[in-house]
Amino acid sequence: MVLPLLFAVTLHEAAHAWVADKKGDSTARMLGRITLNPWVHTDLFGTIIIPLLMFMTTGFIFGYAKPVPVNPLNLRRPKHDMAWVAAAGPGMNLLLAVISGVLYRAILLIYPQLSAFGGVGNFGSSDGLLSAFFVPLLLMLRFSVTINILLMVFNLIPIPPLDGGRVLVGILPERQSRLIGQIEPYGMLLLIVLVFIDPFGIMQRFFWPIVSVFTGYIFGEWVI
Repeated sequence: MVLPLLFAVTLHEAAHAWVADKKGDSTARMLGRITLNPWVHTDLFGTIIIPLLMFMTTGFIFGYAKPVPVNPLNLRRPKHDMAWVAAAGPGMNLLLAVISGVLYRAILLIYPQLSAFGGVGNFGSSDGLLSAFFVPLLLMLRFSVTINILLMVFNLIPIPPLDGGRVLVGILPERQSRLIGQIEPYGMLLLIVLVFIDPFGIMQRFFWPIVSVFTGYIFGEWVI
């Protein structure tokens, strides 16, 4: 689980930095944030301490990476370009999920005997060496699809400071975008309530079904 999670978080943040640089703001590039080095994007509290505490106490992982610094005044079209910068992270997660899903299905197409392992593999069979290499890879690819879709859908929740909130601010008319922007100081509290209390069953009715649809299509397990 660790490697796919590191790739998902690292490339998510690097995508923000890369698009910001392309749109005219070099702040993140000058701070070395356009990199595949996960440590650069790691926040001690949000990336290590909170997820560990959450996992040990609830079995659920919740955390965040170090935010990418963006100066909107340096962007060529600040309002619209910020929407592109925000969308880059979830877009990268979708791309990683699709690539992981394609590789997963390609391996099973080449070695169909591995499809019978049920996610674990039979290391005592004649295909033991094959399983010893490909089963961990398949498990990592499967988790990569799941975690990247989770990150994409979660970050697209239209509440600032999540990416979905910033996209919404960028595409709405000025008056409405200002109203959405005023939510940001209370955004983290709203997210905690949404995730852990789930008023009106919003997560249960919308979030998890959307995650299920995306992962189902990528794995080829969803039938229209």
